[in-house]
Amino acid sequence: MCLAIPGRITDRWVEPDGAIVAEIDFAGETRTAKLNFLPDLQVGDYVIVHAGFALTRVPADQVTQVMSAMQDAGVVDADGAIAHDARIGL
Repeated sequence: MCLAIPGRITDRWVEPDGAIVAEIDFAGETRTAKLNFLPDLQVGDYVIVHAGFALTRVPADQVTQVMSAMQDAGVVDADGAIAHDARIGL
């Protein structure tokens, strides 16, 4: 089972081979992912990533709701960082 935490795109570039790549902040954990399935994504957009590819754009208002629910469940702390015992799989 996977935990889908919305991530915010903080940087975006195109590789020489044409791959569209982004740096994404997931509650304090930074990862890179390809944006080729959603090439219109820009810095500041929120996404759900699976297997290294951004698959879903998440509206900012939904991110607030999701992160609040995750905080209530103990998955993220009050600052939005992933709780220590919820880091399995990152």
